[in-house]
Amino acid sequence: MFRKVLWRGLLVLLALYVGGVIYRAFVIYGEQKTDAQVEKIHATKLTLDDVLGKNLPPDPGAEADKTVAGVDANKNGIRDDVELAIFKEYPNSAKTRAVLLQYALALQMEVVQPIVNKETVIAVAQDSGRAHLCVGEVTSRSDIEKFLSATKKLYTFVEDKQWNTAPRVKGHDDFYRGNLDSFSSLENTCDLDLSELPN
Repeated sequence: MFRKVLWRGLLVLLALYVGGVIYRAFVIYGEQKTDAQVEKIHATKLTLDDVLGKNLPPDPGAEADKTVAGVDANKNGIRDDVELAIFKEYPNSAKTRAVLLQYALALQMEVVQPIVNKETVIAVAQDSGRAHLCVGEVTSRSDIEKFLSATKKLYTFVEDKQWNTAPRVKGHDDFYRGNLDSFSSLENTCDLDLSELPN
């Protein structure tokens, strides 16, 4: 009888141990996937070719709004209809296109994330913060009221294009809801050196 109880106890302990090892393996796997996704988020950058329009996508037409993620035919991380709207509105200013495309890229990351948890949300928030600050780099600060008005116009232009449907607004809100802790800002603001861009 004693051996039976001892044997059952050992089996329970063994089962608990194996269960713990399996659980820990899933936790480690999840952490590794999250770390890889955070690295990918921070590595996603605007390129000079994007700003110069070397690979502009075709107009997605009615397909643009059929899904929350929209269409990204040229695979640069920026929704095609937003990218084309920026080029149409600012055809003569590479600097303005650069900051707006970077902002659009950051906002698009909110709705295309395959992993949504505190770590990935913070990484996207950091890149959105960088992009937000970058927009201010194309406007003079000599008159603060003009600066605030001009930057608000630029932010609003991208945000109105990016969040142009109720599901996209909801996707943006849901992405951050309950997933955002305090975080530190990243050092560099703009992906490209604006001083090297024409106009």
